[in-house]
Order: sequence, then C-alpha cells, then structure tokens
Amino acid sequence: MPRVLVIDDDRAILALAKEAISPIADVVTESTAREGLEQLHRGDIDVVLLDIRLPDRNGLAVYCEIRDIDRRIPVIFMTIEAASGTVIEAMQLGAFDYIAKPLSVEPLRNLVETAIKQRQISSVPVAISANEEDWGGSGERFIGRSPAMLDVFKAIGKVSQQDVPILIRGESGTGKELAARAIFQHSHRANEAFLAVNCAALPANLLESELFGHEKGAFTGADSQRIGKFEQCNGGTLFLDEIGDMAPAVQAKVLRVLQEQRFERVGGNQELTTDVRVIAATNRPLEEMVEAGEYREDLLYRLNGVTIELPPLRERLEDVPELIQSFLIQAKQEFQKPDIEGLAPGAVQLLTRYDWPGNVRQLRAVIRRAVLDSVMPVITAASLTDEVKPGAGEPSSPSEPPPTTSELPAPEEPPVAAEVVDSRSDRQGDHRSDRAGRELPDLVARLLAEKSKDIYAQATDYMERYVIAEVLRATDGNQSQAAELLGITRGKLRDRIHTYQIKLKADVRVEGADRG
Repeated sequence: MPRVLVIDDDRAILALAKEAISPIADVVTESTAREGLEQLHRGDIDVVLLDIRLPDRNGLAVYCEIRDIDRRIPVIFMTIEAASGTVIEAMQLGAFDYIAKPLSVEPLRNLVETAIKQRQISSVPVAISANEEDWGGSGERFIGRSPAMLDVFKAIGKVSQQDVPILIRGESGTGKELAARAIFQHSHRANEAFLAVNCAALPANLLESELFGHEKGAFTGADSQRIGKFEQCNGGTLFLDEIGDMAPAVQAKVLRVLQEQRFERVGGNQELTTDVRVIAATNRPLEEMVEAGEYREDLLYRLNGVTIELPPLRERLEDVPELIQSFLIQAKQEFQKPDIEGLAPGAVQLLTRYDWPGNVRQLRAVIRRAVLDSVMPVITAASLTDEVKPGAGEPSSPSEPPPTTSELPAPEEPPVAAEVVDSRSDRQGDHRSDRAGRELPDLVARLLAEKSKDIYAQATDYMERYVIAEVLRATDGNQSQAAELLGITRGKLRDRIHTYQIKLKADVRVEGADRG
C-alpha cells in the first residue's frame, strides 16, 4: 500500500489522520520536523501531511527540505489559519494543497487519495518532455509534419518570393498569422517591415485611418496628421487579418491600393504611392458573402491571387505531440517553473484524442493553463481543464440538495444494472481497457511480459473500476446503496462512474465477461 507521513505535534490530529487514511494507505506519524525528515530520508513515502506550525521548525522551511529530498512527493499543509498569508505562501512555493483544522475524515481521505494518485502518475516516465534539450523541433513557431501541413509548407515555398497578393484561409486559431510571417520571412522583403492589422477589431472609420492615415482636422479628434500602415509599410509586407470583416467603404480603397499602389489619407487630397505586398486572411466564406452582396467580388478576385488553406487541428492530430512540447517549453520558461518535467501518458492520450474546435490557439491555452496550475513535476490528466475531458460537453447530473433536519429520506432509485463500457482505444495497447472478465493476475502477467512501466497505476485503475462495477451490479445499479457499501459519497461514486465510463443499462452484465 502507499505510505503517508503525517507530521504534527497534536496527538489528536495524528490519531484522526491515522483513522481517516488507514483504509487507503499505511500511515506513519511523527511529532517533530526532525523526526519527519528522518522518515523521508529512509524513503518509501508517497504523501506528506505537514503542520505549518511545528515545535522545532517552521512548516514552510520543512517543506523546502522535503522538496530537496524528493520534489515528486505531494505535500498537503494542515493549518488552523486557512485564509492566512502563510497558506498563500505555501501554495506559491508549490504545495499540493492544504486542509483546514479541525480535520474532517472524508475530505481528508479524498484529498490524500488524490495526492496518492498524483504521486503514482508522477512516478511514470513522461510521455512528452518539457526539457529544451529533449526538444527535437527546429525552433520555428510554425510547427507541423503531417501531410496536410507539408502541403502548406510547399505552397509557402512556391509563392513566398513572388510579389502577388496571398489569401490565407482557415478556421479561427489555425495559425494564419504564423503562416503570413513564414511567407514574409522567406520572401525578398524579409529585411523590410512586417505590420499586421486585425480588420475585425476596429470600426470602419478607425480602420480606414489605421490603414491609410489621416490629415489633421479630418474628423473630430484628429488633432494631428497620422501616417497609416500602407505608408509605414512601404517596401515591406502588410498582413490584413479577418479581411472578411472589412466595411464596404474600406474595401474600395484597399482594392485601389492593390491595383495601383496608390491611396490618399483620410481628409487629404494628395495622392500617395506605396510598394506593399498584401497578405490577407479570413475564416469567413467570402464567396457566399459576395453572392449576398456583403463583399466586393473584384476585391475577392484581387486578394485571391494565391490561396493557402490551413487545415484545422482535428485533421492533423499527429502534429499535436510536437505542438504540446513546443508550448510546454515556452510556458515553462514564461512562468518560471523549472520543475515541470512534462506530460504523463494519460494527459497526452486525452490531448491527442480531443477534436480541438479552437485549433492550435486552444491547445496552447490548455497547455499554458496546465503549466500554470500544476504543483507536481508531471502534468497529469487531472491537471487539464475540463473542456478536453470526455463528456465535458454533456449535461451534468443534478446535484444533491443539502439535507435539512426536517427532510425525509430520499426515495430509492429505480433499479438498473451496471455495464462497463470503456471507449478508450487500442492506441496504447489498450492496457487500461481490460474487461471485468479478466482476472487481476492475468493483467499483471501481461503487463510484466510487455515490460510496462506503469503496472501499479494500471492495476489500481483496473481494480477500482472492477470493484465499482461489481458493487453496482450487486445493488441493481442503486447508487445510494452502492456508495454506502463502498464507503464513499454518492457524489464521489458519480465521479467514478463518469471517469470509468460505466453505463447503467437494463441488462445485468459486464462487457467482456460471460456471466450466464
């Protein structure tokens, strides 16, 4: 069993902690920082419960020593000052969590159980490293090795040296500006200016002034002359993002620049010339907008000298691991979290199966949030935002109302039967999808034969899923009775049912097992 070390000088706290945690772990108790650190030096400790105020040392100082001994050990602080600056400081240092005194058995047990699982996962070699020396990328921000992205790179190579307008099309978040910068960097204008304007971010009058400039007094608030982007970018490249959101009046002036390289500032009558290469981008259906009279057909044809289509991320999921590693390294440096080692296999499995409606931009945001929130060296699936987890878009089950003294017992749930349905694929050998008909010794033997480095976590995962399914079968799917037999709350049981994808159906069987 896992071993939990509890360091506190209050005997009542030690006794309560031992009673609460002993069903799920072996508990070692010490009353001083010195004795606790000696236990840690002997090894085999999975989680530490640490009092902030100890008789011989400050808990924060002890925590720093624990990190020196083994930074993978989750440390949970116990304190009567749950809102104090000390707790905030502890969390800033990287503590796993804290729990307020007086301790409650069930919250304490649940928190320690979570920490134990984090410790187990953190002991597994990372699937994607966050170390820059392990980075096999080229250092470019525009990443991809899938066939779809190779086609994009080929197209960029063919047109980057040609002074023709380019229209980049693709869903939001696919990296259209990165593609524009790649075109610029490989063009003969690479030593000149590159300016970007988001046409959807400004109203028509401000966008016109931003692009073409204005003369003093051209409109209210025009206190001085302004040089626009077409003038600033003379000799360089101008990237017009969200070109489909450009107002009709501005469309006409942009068309003239593309045709003649001439324009006038707003409120001016002097004709100016420029030499600008225009790269435009959109996620909107311009052809349909032309038919609806919302967009100029001649401007579309002029912009559409060469079109480059960027694929959505769901169509190039093989690029996700490389993107993850790039974003991991960037976030680790930005947030100054040198202890981050990488992503656990379970986290990578989630990220490579998600369909990414927000594309690369969404993936980057998820990785940055995971790095920011992580208190362990290895980022696990539990550390990821709920949006990427299975069932995130499904309506949640109704929460239980808080009990009152006058409330009668809730009626029993209608009996239904439990069937285990595990939709996880065989992409990693389907180690975690052993059905209830396979005995645990067979599972362990197979994992040993495959030289798995994740035997403990997989066996534990199998056992918990099997036990919960069997108890639900025995109670005909009655969750109240099952939770009572399991010794957990109904809320936790619902969480486990969701995690293990247990479906409550009308027939009593566990998939993969012949029960007659």
